[in-house]
Amino acid sequence: MADRVQIVLWDKARGAGGRMSTSRSPSNSLCTVDLGAQYITATPYYSKIHKSFYQELLTHGIFKLLEATVEGMQAMEEGTENYVTPSGMSSIVKHYLKESGAEVLFSHQLTHVYRRGPCWEVHRKEGSPEQFDVVVLTMPIPQILQLQGDIGSLLSESERQKLEDVSYSSRYALGLFYKAGVQISVPWVAKYVSNNPCIRYIATDDKKRNLVSEGVGPSVVVHTSVPFGMEHLEEAKEEVQAIILEELQKVMPGLREPENIKCQKWRYSQ
Repeated sequence: MADRVQIVLWDKARGAGGRMSTSRSPSNSLCTVDLGAQYITATPYYSKIHKSFYQELLTHGIFKLLEATVEGMQAMEEGTENYVTPSGMSSIVKHYLKESGAEVLFSHQLTHVYRRGPCWEVHRKEGSPEQFDVVVLTMPIPQILQLQGDIGSLLSESERQKLEDVSYSSRYALGLFYKAGVQISVPWVAKYVSNNPCIRYIATDDKKRNLVSEGVGPSVVVHTSVPFGMEHLEEAKEEVQAIILEELQKVMPGLREPENIKCQKWRYSQ
């Protein structure tokens, strides 16, 4: 496709991934954790129609079958398979960005979109405006509606109302990074929690991705429930982090204090 069209990708973040981003410990870049998507589920139907994609990712070592049992996972259709990413979820995004041949520009936050004759002129928070033949927006709908320029005038009243009616769930995620040699002794690799008002999911992320190494410490990811996320959405992350850590001790008594912690607010989770 690169020989027929020039693709330029703007991302307001500093790296690829979005909700499939992979975070690294400030103390050891080899100690990683996925704070968003945890694994890719392929039903028999999607395994068939997307066979070439799954095969490509498996061949490149980006995908690997999830071999461990996830405690509390909902029953799935027979033949369904779950895949994990040894190098983190962001490796999927990075692979396809590379394959696309696109010019990828990070720290480019879109602010305005204008119609200029047959072209579109887009402005960013810092830097000069640029013009394109086609603009595709992939951010959450509330962020699209916040854009300035001609977006508002191009939408009919009914279209705008339908977009405004779209709602998202919100949640927090916590990544815990440990020093090499620390043992996380639990009888599961990942589990869904049903009896805690705060925590919904926990995984020893390195074990889930089969990345256990003597020179790299373990990592743990915690996802809160949606009700908890909605209730505490506008609170300071530091305050919410303290609550999550307190509840985590109830689910995993005696869990050691990590070397580093990253708290992520997913305002638009799903």
